[in-house]
Amino acid sequence: MDLEILKRADGRSAGWAVSPGRIAYPDAVAAMEARAAAIAEGSAGELIWLLEHPPLYTAGVSSKAEDLLAPGDIPVFETGRGGQFTYHGPGQRVAYVMLDLRERGRDVRRFVRGLEAWVIGALADFNVEAGARDGRVGVWVERREAGQVREDKIAAIGVKIRRWVSFHGISLNVEPDLSHFGGIVPCGIREHGVTSLVDLGLPVTMDEADAALQASFRSVFGPVEAAAPPAG
Repeated sequence: MDLEILKRADGRSAGWAVSPGRIAYPDAVAAMEARAAAIAEGSAGELIWLLEHPPLYTAGVSSKAEDLLAPGDIPVFETGRGGQFTYHGPGQRVAYVMLDLRERGRDVRRFVRGLEAWVIGALADFNVEAGARDGRVGVWVERREAGQVREDKIAAIGVKIRRWVSFHGISLNVEPDLSHFGGIVPCGIREHGVTSLVDLGLPVTMDEADAALQASFRSVFGPVEAAAPPAG
């Protein structure tokens, strides 16, 4: 699939913002909602917002009650993005993607493929062979142990489109507590596991992951420029 259409014809840069610390999920959603509305109205520019959350589970619009296994003390938030249950927490790079798809081809399927290509390209910087799978949104890696091959998920994708503006986005596992994924069936998929860059034996820092994400984003979606995080 040709992804060149995902680059703006006018060459305008998207903002690239990184928030320090951990951002509460309701605050992030409020900020995304406001920014996406402003983009649709033409009063704000596109924005990629990188952050970390405290430990939490989110339930997408397709989530099933039986997939919430044992949340314990980790809070659960219902959310309007596509997909099912997912986990966010420290050591995981969340990138919220607020792009104007009216300027990027008006093709949601192509957009999701672009998000997958973005993450796959970033992982290639660390010599990680990752890929997309038909019927399973996200980014996957093969693990070979004791002569067996299994597939683990290293990045999740869940987006919402309103008035042709995207929000929510991707989460890349850099060094999260993988045991926290045991409280849910991640994305409703029981037969596969979850991994991270550090779990793969790669001591990647968050700054290094961010640099790889930015370089790959430029190749798929076009230029970026430094910007402030959105206000709620």
